[in-house]
Amino acid sequence: MGGDHGPSVTVPAAVSFLAAEAGANLILVGKSDAIQAELQKLRAVDHPRLSVVNASEVVTMDDPLEVALRRKKDSSMRVAINLVKGGRAQACVSAGNTGALMAVSRYVLKTLPGVDRPAICTILPNQKDGPTYMLDLGANVDCEPQHLHQFALMGSALVSAMEGKAKPTVGLLNIGEEDIKGNDLVKRTAQLLRLDHERGILNFYGNVEGNDIFEGTTDIVVCDGFVGNVVLKASEGVGRFVKNALTTEFRRNPLNMLGALIARGAITAFSRRMNPSRYNGASLLGLRGLVFKSHGGENAYGYEFAIRRAYEAVHHDVLSRISKSIAELMPQPTPASQGLEAMPQPQLTENKTA
Repeated sequence: MGGDHGPSVTVPAAVSFLAAEAGANLILVGKSDAIQAELQKLRAVDHPRLSVVNASEVVTMDDPLEVALRRKKDSSMRVAINLVKGGRAQACVSAGNTGALMAVSRYVLKTLPGVDRPAICTILPNQKDGPTYMLDLGANVDCEPQHLHQFALMGSALVSAMEGKAKPTVGLLNIGEEDIKGNDLVKRTAQLLRLDHERGILNFYGNVEGNDIFEGTTDIVVCDGFVGNVVLKASEGVGRFVKNALTTEFRRNPLNMLGALIARGAITAFSRRMNPSRYNGASLLGLRGLVFKSHGGENAYGYEFAIRRAYEAVHHDVLSRISKSIAELMPQPTPASQGLEAMPQPQLTENKTA
């Protein structure tokens, strides 16, 4: 029900995906009347691998987090995530309010042991004709070094599961490759990642810059959510700008149109490669369940890619593999720190200090 278009996009995308994947089953969650109306248009009301679960409420794009969490307990978003928690569904895909989706997912599913904050991870194209995984993309605007450290560990576990790479390379997004560059957050995070590299836990490449994302310098690029979201939106904008600019220039005069006709195959391939819709579907890493976020403004073609991301994550058993990797890779409390935690803590009272 979420996103800019609701069932007019999500339902056709679901039906199209089922036609391509004979082994998939989908549950459409939302206002059943609206969903059934779209299914009727597509002549898919009686589809054997598609079911509908009614939800009486919808989280809008403008709803505050408190409304999504406490007041709309029968929202399509909440009901869908509950299906994942209850085991009826193996993954949830939503185009709704990102903040609400993260908050509800975290509240219902909880985080994996050792994970403080879930992160949003997506893939971007690179010159090596492969994916560059990037996180965080907006879930955590203000981060501490341990959070970026956890993002690197989760990203490494994800890429290992999805791409079959035992030790994927991790880059830390910075304003330069040199160790002396960057703010305090980046420098302190780099120290943690270097220690993991020395212990053989992570394959830390070092600092990377913005151009390295699309050059494919590393398999994973780690940054805080503020920087990541700006990079993502700018990248999507550049992709659409280049596509529109090429279309405009090729239509400018007959000679250009002739050139476009001659280069039609290359142009089609380029357009397909640069289309942001093909990379739609970001995973919310660090939760005890699989949740994927589609861009709110996507069409049915793009939303189908988000469904495919979720399906592939289930197919590759990403959740259990990430859980296992996180349990093995996350720093464990030292005996000394455990002893300190077990000691009675001083009680603070008004007008007194301890």
